[in-house]
Amino acid sequence: MQGDNIILKGNRDGLNVIIDINKFRSFEDMISCLIEKLSKRKNFYKGCTIKITTQIKEFTKRELNYIKDILFEKIYIKDCIFIDIEETNTKMFNGVYEGRTKYLRKSIRSGQTYEYLGNLVIIGDINPGAEVCAAGNIIVLGSIKGCVHAGCTGNEKAIIGAFYLNPQILKIANLMTISPDDGIKPTYPEIAKIKNGNIIVEPYLVNKYI
Repeated sequence: MQGDNIILKGNRDGLNVIIDINKFRSFEDMISCLIEKLSKRKNFYKGCTIKITTQIKEFTKRELNYIKDILFEKIYIKDCIFIDIEETNTKMFNGVYEGRTKYLRKSIRSGQTYEYLGNLVIIGDINPGAEVCAAGNIIVLGSIKGCVHAGCTGNEKAIIGAFYLNPQILKIANLMTISPDDGIKPTYPEIAKIKNGNIIVEPYLVNKYI
């Protein structure tokens, strides 16, 4: 799929879009795939500064300006910065303390959606019917009973932690799991993470994640 030739990565500076122009048939084809991919979370990227890492020498100045203009028009971004793919080594969020972190001192109620392009710490609960999405880790000092998605830009090293972990849907990167309908729910803090290609949930152990 050509959409796979455009990779979205969250890092400490925000969103980085990595484009391999050599894998597209034409400039127009690349633009079409770029807009389609970003449009899926248009409200999420609105007002953000997007960095595009690509083979800058393959573009004309007019084409670079066109990319900026169409992202302003279609995605409503704040700014667009181009980085030469040969001069950078992009890193994703990797760990609780790495990258931009937002502290939210309230509960997310049913029907509400909250998204953040970084690590998210919620001092409160995520109630059933609520949705929370973060490019980094999600740490909840309360209960998770709604839908949560950590590492939403593809970071498989992201984790989800809570005092009480019983989500309707839990996603990390592109992997998803749901809580069983029956069984005793642990009353101690738990951490969900990806291990060997699967999401696992384990008790939070002091000093293990710091």
